[in-house]
Amino acid sequence: MGEFLQAALGWRRGARACLLGSQQPQRDGAHPDVQADEAPGDPGGDPLARPGLQSLSRLCGDPGRRHEGHRGRIRPAARGRGRRVGAYRPRAPGDGHRPAAGLARPRDPPDGGERVDGRDTRRACLRVLPAQQEGRVGGLSRAGHALRARAVSRPVVSRTDLIKAGATDSARAAALLDELGDWAAPDLLELLPQSADPDQSLLGLVRLKEADDAVWRPLDGAGRLRLVTVLGASSALTDHLVRRPEQVADLAEAALGDRAAYVDLLRADVGERTGTEARDALRVAYRRRLVQIAAIDTSGSATDLLPRVAEALADLASATLQVALDIATREQDDAADARLSIIAMGKCGARELNYLSDVDVIFAAEPADGVDEAHALEVATRLATEVMRICSEHTGEGTLWQVDAALRPEGNQGPLVRTVRSHQQYYERWAKTWEFQALLKARPVAGDAEVGQAYLEAMQPFVWQASSRDNFVEDVQAMRRRVEDHVPRGEAARQIKLGAGGLRDVEFSMQLLQLVHGRTDDRLRLRSTLAAIDALSRRGYIGRTDAAALDEAYRFLRALEHRIQLSKLRRTHLMPTSEAELRRVGRGLGFRETPEEAVVTRWKETAREVRRLHERIFYRPLLSAVAKLSDDDARLTLEGAQDRLAALGFRDPKGAMRHLEALMSGVSRRAAIQRTLLPVMLPWFASEVDPDQGLLAFRRISDELGGSHWYLKMLRDEGSAAETLARALAKSRYVADLLERAPSAVALVGEAGSLTPIDREAIITAMRAAAARQDDDEQAIVGLRSTRRTELIRIALADLSGTIGLDEVEIALTDLTAATLHVALEVAIRSVEAGLDRPFATDIAIIGMGRLGGREVGYASDADVMFVHRPRDGADVADAQADAEAAIAFLRKHLSSSGPDPVLGVDADLRPEGKAGPIVRTFDSYAAYYERWSEGWEAQALLRATPVAGDAQLGADFIELINPLRWPEGGIPEQAVRQIRTLKARMEAERIPRGGDKRTHFKLGIGGLADVEWTVQLTQLQHAHAVPELRRTGTATTLQVMADHGLISQEDADQLRDSWTLATRLRNASVLWRGRPVDALPSDLHDANGIARVLGSPVGTGHQLSERYLRAARKARKVVDRVFYGVVADNGWDRNPTRR
Repeated sequence: MGEFLQAALGWRRGARACLLGSQQPQRDGAHPDVQADEAPGDPGGDPLARPGLQSLSRLCGDPGRRHEGHRGRIRPAARGRGRRVGAYRPRAPGDGHRPAAGLARPRDPPDGGERVDGRDTRRACLRVLPAQQEGRVGGLSRAGHALRARAVSRPVVSRTDLIKAGATDSARAAALLDELGDWAAPDLLELLPQSADPDQSLLGLVRLKEADDAVWRPLDGAGRLRLVTVLGASSALTDHLVRRPEQVADLAEAALGDRAAYVDLLRADVGERTGTEARDALRVAYRRRLVQIAAIDTSGSATDLLPRVAEALADLASATLQVALDIATREQDDAADARLSIIAMGKCGARELNYLSDVDVIFAAEPADGVDEAHALEVATRLATEVMRICSEHTGEGTLWQVDAALRPEGNQGPLVRTVRSHQQYYERWAKTWEFQALLKARPVAGDAEVGQAYLEAMQPFVWQASSRDNFVEDVQAMRRRVEDHVPRGEAARQIKLGAGGLRDVEFSMQLLQLVHGRTDDRLRLRSTLAAIDALSRRGYIGRTDAAALDEAYRFLRALEHRIQLSKLRRTHLMPTSEAELRRVGRGLGFRETPEEAVVTRWKETAREVRRLHERIFYRPLLSAVAKLSDDDARLTLEGAQDRLAALGFRDPKGAMRHLEALMSGVSRRAAIQRTLLPVMLPWFASEVDPDQGLLAFRRISDELGGSHWYLKMLRDEGSAAETLARALAKSRYVADLLERAPSAVALVGEAGSLTPIDREAIITAMRAAAARQDDDEQAIVGLRSTRRTELIRIALADLSGTIGLDEVEIALTDLTAATLHVALEVAIRSVEAGLDRPFATDIAIIGMGRLGGREVGYASDADVMFVHRPRDGADVADAQADAEAAIAFLRKHLSSSGPDPVLGVDADLRPEGKAGPIVRTFDSYAAYYERWSEGWEAQALLRATPVAGDAQLGADFIELINPLRWPEGGIPEQAVRQIRTLKARMEAERIPRGGDKRTHFKLGIGGLADVEWTVQLTQLQHAHAVPELRRTGTATTLQVMADHGLISQEDADQLRDSWTLATRLRNASVLWRGRPVDALPSDLHDANGIARVLGSPVGTGHQLSERYLRAARKARKVVDRVFYGVVADNGWDRNPTRR
């Protein structure tokens, strides 16, 4: 017969029939393979009656007549496609072979048919091809020979299989598989899950098959994977391959090339063409290599391959510029008069290009030998213009990308091409900060190599000196904010490049670090962002954990950008919104479970992490400080350090030099970070009065903590941590001593908001937790004292940095003391009770007195207290007293014992009978004493009594008990007034240390703390019965009440407050400066200057501060003489308003 039978197979489970031919693989895994071979004719029998190998010769008849058993006429089909016909073929009993799909089984209905999925499975599909296709059929018999067929089992492909493979429309995918015919090889179903869009891959394969049926078979498994994945990732590259199916063969051995390789390949494809033919050839050649890059990219891990893919894209773009210049050169007769170099900028210069982006360039040129410069520049400009046109213009083969020369000097307003010297002059005189930053990526990629190298050598010094410009860091930071501000509002939430947490956050952060530190460290002089992250981490400029996070985030964001752009080869940096696009992008990045949701979640998480790291790194104060250093200062070496230390004001440069050697020597990571930190920290140490002390303390702390994972990282990365620590150590021996005993508390300077003191309840909670972690009660006290030490450091650092003022310092120290007493009392009661064979017998309250009761505690203040207890119901009074005394003894002993933590002295001398009386009394004993025996001074001492710890109800009851005594009805009698005045005068005479100066003593001197406090307290005793607002414990607030009610003038109140406040601040500052309590102005100018710096005054103003205090104290003393002692001033002012 003149035609060959190509296929005879039925419908089963809704799948298309397969083609039939000798050894032909079937297209659909749902069907068996069918083999055909020659067999003897069987004219006497039914060709379908034999089991097993069935003769099909009689299925083929004259095309011009209807064949029995066929439902339609068999005719040759145009273009070899054939016509589908139905065949009724009952299965022979006992046939051990599986019949072709659609053949009846014995258990089927009487008509021999069955229905599956609503389809009539009795229909067979025949496809008859013209005889001319004999050579492509593969061994079919000539006319006159019978054919026989046997079903060969293959894996079944169901809709579920297709869905598992990633298809979204299984019916359509099945139809596409059917269309693929023999391309639907057994491994295709294994390849589809790796595609970003399996449906699109199938459609692309069908289109390719129609374009060229032969391109699939030569590909091996790797080549087929590349083809399937690139078709699924990019409809644009699918269109290109359909137009150029011969390029599919390149995928068999696709590899990522470099610039030189791509130049050779492009030149080979373009040849010596010119004009439109050359431009089209360049486009086809470019996309040929782009397909290979994309195929490798999409068939592997997007993030792992990203650096090499980005390099290959940049190298391909560079090679394209070179070949475009070749074309332009061939088209201009005088091209040899100019030596033109094309300098790639931005991502192309850094070899981190994406799939579709403008290629930023700068053109530099020099005249050829003997050629006039002006003419050479004119020729070079024509060449450069033509290169831009060749790459950018649209031809019959589309376009490549825009070539953007806007980064050149003067931007689009300046000449397109300059000589190297002209570029140099521009950057010397007029360039702005961002232009130096842009030069970081400059790389010659095409044209004259010598000119390119000369350009690079001329520009590099500008790049690495840029950070020394005024306000360089601030300018770069402002530029990043402007970029973000210019993102259209409707796009901001979808920007993966310019928005918050986008690519620009990573790039700006790394470039700023490179430009600042690369001035003295040439190992940071790299173009690539990923390479910069690695180098900055290795050199200690960013932490390893942060570097790993930035590397991972940048790879993901760039890979995300690649997958989005690759889809349609469009320049975009916006996250898609359609579910289909998100699904394609997500699968392309390896997400399989709900990829459209997973990719958005990962993107948002990445953006948050990038913004967090960007804000911490990009805005770290250390950068501005380093940028302001001279080259020599920034490049601190041990050889030149001693002279610099002396110049900075270190009093012992040799000793300081030893500290630097210990900190900076070696090749360890910690030494590298110290070499970054110390050039900046030395001026901070030197800005205080005692830099030697500061550097020594820093060394000791670094010796303890330098090996930790967080210490140096915190100083380098966390806000102003390094400056805060350096200044505090050089300013305060108190803080230095505390930190040397507890180095881990340095972490406070790096925690956001950590210098805000916490309240009493929070401290109690922390102390209880610290106590609970210990094995015994004595160690529990150690634990809570350690917590107290940490809180003292927090308060002191906040005080030194100006975060809090005097009132807040006093309240914080008061809360800390009260919390310490409260938890220590709990531990003491628990300890005593543990040694008893009965319950603890009494409740205890601690009453704060003096500055503790007035909430005016200073750094050197003891805890002035009284202890009161009340036996519990049914308890023996003697047992209660013994238990209370034991608990108080435990508390006082362990809070005041020496150790690594500051001592808290507990002073109970203000109790009834003073030191001669019992340390703790019952509530009833206090009541009896105050009713019978109390003296006037005791009523004065009770003015500031406040419950601070222990049983709250007992404390409140105690205050109710003493209120009538301290706020007596009608005021205190005149005899009591005289007694108080006499006591005060004797105290002034007797308690100031021998040889002490009454003018300079903060506490007992003229106009000092005692003068003001006694004056306030006497007024309270006299007038609180009539002015209830006076019933308060604080000195400063009571002074204002006195003025408001006319008991003193506002001027007097102001003068008393000024003196009291300044004395309090000086007393605290003296402790911070010297590390120990001091109650008088220093006689040494160095100490005076140190105290002045603690109070925030400029260096060298200690003498002025002393003079200021003496003036304030003299004025206050005059008020005290009138108001407290009753001395009438010359102006007739009388303290008693009734006699004014």
